[in-house]
Amino acid sequence: MSLSSQSSPPLSAAPAAAGGSVFLKLLPLTLAVFIGFLTMGMQLPVLPLYLHNSLGMSTLVVGLVIGAQFTVALLSRAWAGNFADMRGTKRAVLTGAVIIASSGLVYLASLPFVATPVVSVWILLAGRVLLAIGESLMVTGALGWGIGLVGPQNAGKVMAWVGIAIYGAFAFGAPAGVAIHAQLGFAGIGIATISMPVVALLVALYIPAIPPTATTRLPFYKVLSTVMVPGLGLALASIGFGVITAFSALLFAAKNWGNSSLAFTFFGVAFIGARILFGHLPDKLGGARVAFVNVVVEAAGLLLIWWADTSSMAYIGVALTGFGYSLAFPGFGVEAARRAPPQSRSVAMGAYVAFLDMSLGIVSPLAGFIAGHWGVDAVFLAASVAVALSLLVAVRLLGKASASV
Repeated sequence: MSLSSQSSPPLSAAPAAAGGSVFLKLLPLTLAVFIGFLTMGMQLPVLPLYLHNSLGMSTLVVGLVIGAQFTVALLSRAWAGNFADMRGTKRAVLTGAVIIASSGLVYLASLPFVATPVVSVWILLAGRVLLAIGESLMVTGALGWGIGLVGPQNAGKVMAWVGIAIYGAFAFGAPAGVAIHAQLGFAGIGIATISMPVVALLVALYIPAIPPTATTRLPFYKVLSTVMVPGLGLALASIGFGVITAFSALLFAAKNWGNSSLAFTFFGVAFIGARILFGHLPDKLGGARVAFVNVVVEAAGLLLIWWADTSSMAYIGVALTGFGYSLAFPGFGVEAARRAPPQSRSVAMGAYVAFLDMSLGIVSPLAGFIAGHWGVDAVFLAASVAVALSLLVAVRLLGKASASV
């Protein structure tokens, strides 16, 4: 029997936990992830402009440095998932927080070399590598930890709340990062990158651990094959998030629209609002059905950003993109969780999130190439088309669901 057929029964087959109980169990974990990811939120509007304006790097280099984090995260997902399954999800989260903090030390080490920008960029790149490894451990561990705490029947809620933590951190971290950079320069960002994960670690210490779920290492490619189709949907849907992360600040600068940090706030608030109001729908209605509707909204938002001639219109487009992407992630994710072998839950979640990393790692430099030849706004048009392709994945998953009835 294949892994896919072993794990095909719906998650709702397990007894449902009370909504309030699920929320209370996930709240400390959500808080720890939120605090840890504030460091990345602070960097979103600052790092691209720091690379472009302060260090004089081209848009292609900006895309490569930003995308390097996602490429390294992709390469580390298999290791992070097996680490969480075999050594414990709590240990994975705590280790991830320590590694993220160490990336801040590397950021600070780059500052004496600003006069030689190439050297400074290479040191920053090393910091991004550490940030990626730490993020990989924290996210993969948190997803497996949350599902272990509240049960696989609540996998959609786990993804929803962990996502709220991550994108809430982006929303609040972006304006905080701009303010810190204005007062303390890039050194302030480095200091924040050191301190915030330490606070997250202290919160996570008090969350109950769950026993490791595996005693032997399952080959990553076997788990990857079980989540391939929903993972492809996630990869395409994540392109919108990728271009907003890497190129919103450059778009606002090119259009003279002022402070771009509000764009990340609009994205994060819309993202969180969708999760709070509708985060239960993937578990209730089916992930593919929810994903289908929301990628349409996301593609429309990106198209509006491309069309925008005012910052207000761009903010609306960013909000629509955040709203749509918000439920696309757990929508496709519920379909992935239903196909995952229970003994390798963290590896399966790592494999699923790896499609996000793959998408962002490829998209950032490719979008940098597009921006260099056709302008920054063309990036958002191309992203809208790519996101719309994930509709085909949702349709295929809906077809499989109908065939299994």
